[in-house]
Amino acid sequence: MIPLRDENPTYRVPWVNYLLIAANVLVFLWQVSLGPGSDAALYRLAFIPYNLIRGLDLGDVRSIFTSMFMHAGLTHLLGNMLYLWIFGDNVEDALGHLRYLLFYLAGGVFAALTHAFIYPYSQVPTVGASGAIAATLGAYLVLYPHRRVVTLIPFGFFLQVARVPAILILGMWFLLQFFEGTLALGMATLGGVAFWAHIGGFVFGMVVAPWLRERRRPIIYLESGWGRW
Repeated sequence: MIPLRDENPTYRVPWVNYLLIAANVLVFLWQVSLGPGSDAALYRLAFIPYNLIRGLDLGDVRSIFTSMFMHAGLTHLLGNMLYLWIFGDNVEDALGHLRYLLFYLAGGVFAALTHAFIYPYSQVPTVGASGAIAATLGAYLVLYPHRRVVTLIPFGFFLQVARVPAILILGMWFLLQFFEGTLALGMATLGGVAFWAHIGGFVFGMVVAPWLRERRRPIIYLESGWGRW
C-alpha cells in the first residue's frame, strides 16, 4: 500500500516539516554533486554501530545526526519524503514547532541506538531519515488513529485507490517492519533496510508523542466573531 495523502487538515503552517524535507533534499543533492567522492562522504558521515563499541567520541555522536539527512539513492529519498510530507505536518500541528523538531531528532537518535543495540558489531554504514520518520508515524498512529489516508492499493495488475484508516495502514507498516526485522535477527552482517531502527523509532513516537502534545485553548464564540480563549 502506498499512501498518497491524508484527510487531516492542519491549523498552522508546518514550517519545521518543510525545512526538514528541504534539508534532506539539499543534502542528497550535495551527495550527488560529490560524484565518486560520495562513498567517502557516506562512510565519514553515516552511523556505524561498531564505532559505539570501540568507544564513543564526538564523531560518533555527530554521525547519528548527520546520517539522518543522508540517503542511499533517489528512491530511498523519495519514499522517505513522501511519508514525512503526508504525516509530519499533522504531528507538528499537534506538538508545536519546537517540540516537533526536538521530537523528530530524538526519534532518529533512539532509532539509531535501537539498531546499534540489535547489531552492535555491524560495520555497515547506516543512512536515512526513516528512523526519525518512523517516530513520526508512531506519533500519528496514536494521535490520529481514525483519520483517513488516501492509499494506492495494488491488486495484481490493477491499482485501486481507497480511503484507509491511519491505524490500518500504519499498523500494517509496523507489523511488516517487525516481521522483516525478526527474520533478520542473528545475521552476522546487515545490509539493506535497518528494520529495527524503524521499530525503535515507531515505538518511541507512540510512547512520547502523547506526552508532548500541546493542549490547545478552547475556541469560544465572541460577539465580534470567532476567537480563541
